Parts: sequence; C-alpha cells; structure tokens
Amino acid sequence: MKLGFCGLGLMGAPMVRRLLAAGHQVQVWNRSVAKAQALAEHGARVMATPAQAASGVDGVLMCLFDAAAAEAVVFGDDGVARGAGLKWLVDHSSMSPEATRTLSARLAASCGADWIDAPVSGGIGGVEAGTLAVMAGGAATHLEQATTAIRAYAGNVTHMGPSGAGQATKLCNQTIVATTVVAIAEALGFAKRNGIDVDKLAAALAGGWADSKLLQVFAPRMIRAQAQSIGGLQTMLKDVDNVLVAAQKSGAPMPLTGAVQQTLRIAQAMGLGEAELSAVIGVVLPKQREAFLRQVRQLQAGQA
Repeated sequence: MKLGFCGLGLMGAPMVRRLLAAGHQVQVWNRSVAKAQALAEHGARVMATPAQAASGVDGVLMCLFDAAAAEAVVFGDDGVARGAGLKWLVDHSSMSPEATRTLSARLAASCGADWIDAPVSGGIGGVEAGTLAVMAGGAATHLEQATTAIRAYAGNVTHMGPSGAGQATKLCNQTIVATTVVAIAEALGFAKRNGIDVDKLAAALAGGWADSKLLQVFAPRMIRAQAQSIGGLQTMLKDVDNVLVAAQKSGAPMPLTGAVQQTLRIAQAMGLGEAELSAVIGVVLPKQREAFLRQVRQLQAGQA
C-alpha cells in the first residue's frame, strides 16, 4: 500500500522501517526533519507537512506522545485532516478514551475519515521483531485494510470495540505493567537490604509464580542502567494518570494503581522522568538513582 506516517520517535521510526521492509510505500513527516531524513535512506519519502504525508495514500498511521500532540498534527494548519482523499487514520499514540472519542468525532465531521485508536504494547523490541500487541477501537469499516499495514510490526491485532475501546484496553495493559514494574523495584530494594545477590534474583524466580517477561527484562536493567532506553518513565506516568482519570469517571476503585502513580511521581521529582521506566528503582536504591541520573544527563547532552 501507499501510506502516510507521522511521528518518528523511539517507536515510530522502527515502525516505518518495518513498513518499508514489507514493501509498502511510506510518506513520512516529523516535527524535527532530521529524524525523517534518516528514514529517507531506507526508502521513505519525506514530506514538509502532515497534510502532504496524508495526501494520495491508502491511509495514515501516527505515533505521537499524547492527545495534545495528536490534535495539533491532525487538526493544525496543514494537518492530516487536510490530506486529499483521507479514508482512515490509525493512531498508535496513548491517550484517554474520552480524548480519542472526541478526536474521532471531530475527524469524521471534518473530512469523513475513520479514526482507529490502536495503542500498542511490546516496546521497541516488539516493533523490531514484528511482535507488537495492538488493541484497536473504532469502526470496522477500514480495519481490515489498516491491519494489513499494522501487520508489518505487530503479531497480534485485536478489535476491542467502538472508538476509545483500544485506548481503554491499553490502560488495562499499563495498569498491569506499571504495578508489576514498581513491585519488581521494591523487591530488588528489599533483596539488596537483606543480603541477597540481586543479580541472581530473576534467575532464582524463573519458572515460578513470580516469574514474568517483565521480571526478566526489567530486573537486569534496574541493576545496571543501559545506554538504550526501552520506554520512558514519564510516558508511563502519563498513562497511569490517564488510568486514574478514567477510573474516577467510571467509579472503578484502583487503590494499588494510586500508590503506583505516586511512586512514579516521586521518581519524576527526583529527576528521573526522562530516564527509562527501569529508573523507578531509584526511589528505593540511591546508588541506582545516580546511575539513571547519569543516563538522563547523557540523553540531554545528546539532544543539545
């Protein structure tokens, strides 16, 4: 297919590379042109505006930080909604279900196109391996065609229901992930203070009921901060904030998630917001906090 793609961050760029490798033609736009130009080497066509990226294509995909960014890219001057012949938009961003429903209705009123909310789980590794889990919400009209594109980087695409259902499912996912990762951090802090070799903990628990993919991925990264991030702490905090806003509106009791939110907020206040989620270990282990603060400084230096 011929596709447009907006938003070339940690997840968006490898998504585009997978789409190109699968044989799709991709027109890309990104706020910082350098990230778009890097994909030109892989065959992407760099466009000057979101509207140009969305013109003359079968559909558009985007992966942005939050609802505010999505609104600006779609409905701003020269936004995606102005793309000639736009039929459908797949949004891989994470935001509240309510915000998605509002944007979806606005897009339909503006140009008649379908908004498919399709947040993902699996991180950068999942994109590169083509194994992401995608939970989709919205009308099924163009979902089959959109799924053909998404399959370039996803192993599991599930239609969860009407507009906002994909985002609500992602918030369930983030509730489980955030709660588990904070529990892993606390367990490592407990182990360290009780004379346990923390390097052996994940291996010792492998195969038991406490074992999980999250334990095996995050425990080693908490012990030794890595150069490459697998997902930002501040991004998870944003998602957990959305969980609790939606919980308040729906009357869902979530006392544990409330405590996790405050733990992540403490980590952010310590200066760890720009580090990866593993940095939450810094709340309970000062030595690890310093390692992740160095990671943040290196990241900031690279962006300067």
